[in-house]
Amino acid sequence: MYQNKVNLIGFLGSDAEVHTNNNRSFTTLSLATKSSYKKDGKYVSQTEWHRCIVFGKLSEFAATLKKGTHIQVEGELRSREYDSKKTDSKQRIWEIRVDSILKLDRAEKAAPEEQENDDVSTEEVAA
Repeated sequence: MYQNKVNLIGFLGSDAEVHTNNNRSFTTLSLATKSSYKKDGKYVSQTEWHRCIVFGKLSEFAATLKKGTHIQVEGELRSREYDSKKTDSKQRIWEIRVDSILKLDRAEKAAPEEQENDDVSTEEVAA
């Protein structure tokens, strides 16, 4: 049995980017995850950046995501090679091919003043 499943929770480092290659549209996301550990009594933080590729209908939703959005993605870890123009050699990169996206940002709450005004107007209507 084989399994290739990745589950990441993090924040977008930039707005989603829509690309077209061979008449096929896809969206790329730059997802940051953080971990920390204690060394010599001090916490050391490390950020990892993940390149996420989204195809199909999910790509349309992914294209609306903005920098700083808190999301969870699930998918497969994939590698691919490409010819680097800078080094004149083949380069291998690792990407997450996304199957699902869950937006974790909470809905914005109304300001306390607005909530009080709503309560007052409701009481006035009821009276």
